[in-house]
Amino acid sequence: MKEKILVAYDGSELSKKAIQEALSKESVNNEAEVHVISVIKPTGPFTNAKMSESIGTELADQLKKDLEKIKEEFKTVHHPIVTEALVGKGENNPGIKICEYANKNDIDLIIIGNRGLGNVKKFFLGSVSNNVVQHAKCPVLVIK
Repeated sequence: MKEKILVAYDGSELSKKAIQEALSKESVNNEAEVHVISVIKPTGPFTNAKMSESIGTELADQLKKDLEKIKEEFKTVHHPIVTEALVGKGENNPGIKICEYANKNDIDLIIIGNRGLGNVKKFFLGSVSNNVVQHAKCPVLVIK
């Protein structure tokens, strides 16, 4: 049976470790399909929805370049991986979009770093990883 693994990537060291973990699982189970997604949380003036959406789309385009590098780096050693940059909505936690993607794509396992690139380091799980742990309908592996 083909296992589907989702990695939440934000460019942080822990999200890079999460990708390595997914790819090591994929190498053990040759049937695994790895998805690497990034969720961009729009910034800027939320009073102007079009401007906020434009900023989010611009950030997504920049992150797509990182995702393409990841795809290229691993295509010779592993099965092709699926990459996608998604733009979150307004003030919603990006974890919501991660869980929506997981549900839509029948993901069997989500791998996420316990903290991303946020400025505030929390003592426990970061807000995104905590949101995913609380709302995912499949198992979640949190990388520390």
